Amino acid sequence: MYAWTLRCQEWPKLMMQPQDRIAAAMTLDAANTAKLVANVAAVRTRIAAAACAVGRSPGEVQLLPVTKSVPVAVIAALLELGLVDHGENRPERLPELALAFPAARRPRWHLIGHIQSRKLRDAVPLATCVHSVHSLELVERIEARCAEVGRVLPVLLQVNVSSESRKQGLDPADLATVLAHAQRCTHLAVQGLMTMAPLDATPAVQRATFAGLRQLRDAHRTAARALPELSMGMSADFEIAVEEGATMVRVGSALYEGLHFD
Repeated sequence: MYAWTLRCQEWPKLMMQPQDRIAAAMTLDAANTAKLVANVAAVRTRIAAAACAVGRSPGEVQLLPVTKSVPVAVIAALLELGLVDHGENRPERLPELALAFPAARRPRWHLIGHIQSRKLRDAVPLATCVHSVHSLELVERIEARCAEVGRVLPVLLQVNVSSESRKQGLDPADLATVLAHAQRCTHLAVQGLMTMAPLDATPAVQRATFAGLRQLRDAHRTAARALPELSMGMSADFEIAVEEGATMVRVGSALYEGLHFD
């Protein structure tokens, strides 16, 4: 949905690396393929049921497979199943993945994990969207890097709705300030918000977390700042997230259960 062209001069060190450094096979074996097809169908069915239960269209919810721990062959199989947008936790992996796929058949990578400043430079040209923008400082660094490469990058602001001391994310009280600053940027575009429920949270806490993000979005959206996207929900809680308004769910283990690969 956000097209861009990677200029070769941005990647001199990659151009010097031989193509055979990508040794992973691009074809998944029959047993793993069958299991992946079944898992994807099951997750899509669960998303549809959760959406319909609250009067939403299943088409309003985008499934983002989380690919941080899977080989290239699985990523290629996901593409064949129509899952083009992928969630990647490790920004340093994007240059290698970019070499594994031709430009015309490349996933659209959504960065969903913590981005260290030293890894930002190589990740920004390759990312379709960054979900984990958790500070004003990171907004400024992404803006600066995007200006260097001449692109506008869609981002989501990560909010620590549950106020966990060890979790990254904006304090809800700071959201208005960061949104106002980001709106003045010319090389990033805030598309919405992201959050995670606490680990091992009860369904009630999960629901309160996701409802809280939706309420924050509703309170801060304006005619000039629609904030259409809510990225929330993972394998353990995506159905509750869908019921509370998620437009993107980041699913990993539920898709790969029963697959066997090195």
